[in-house]
Amino acid sequence: MPRTPQDYDDIPGTFVFDAERSRQGYGINMFCMSLMKDENRKAFKANEAEYLKKFKLTPEQTEAILKRDYNRMLELGGNIYFTAKLGATDGRSFQQLAAMMTGSTQEAYAQMMLGGGRSVEGNRSKSGRDKPAGKSKAKSQKKSRSKRG
Repeated sequence: MPRTPQDYDDIPGTFVFDAERSRQGYGINMFCMSLMKDENRKAFKANEAEYLKKFKLTPEQTEAILKRDYNRMLELGGNIYFTAKLGATDGRSFQQLAAMMTGSTQEAYAQMMLGGGRSVEGNRSKSGRDKPAGKSKAKSQKKSRSKRG
């Protein structure tokens, strides 16, 4: 069943972990949580495809896990904090995973983050709704709150 479209689906490179994605990714997330136990990590590394059969996963989810396609796992309902356990099982840091997911080297990713993160220009909307429209509503609300004391 296709996802119900949401306004926040328009944010490029982002898969918001909402209630629908939570339900969709339950199997991925339970698999990842199972990796908290040493015996499960060993069983998974011994035969990954066989171990995954213990969980209710779609073929697409299984493929994303086996290929270590973290962006696809998030799109299919994985939670970044749970999928990081798979990365840790493979000996990868969270920074290494983030670099992989953004298509950059770990060093380039670290420099981008130390420099303030990626620019918002061109990254606000897939549909082009990212054009600044003067003073934002959030700024004017913040100002009016600060005047109230």
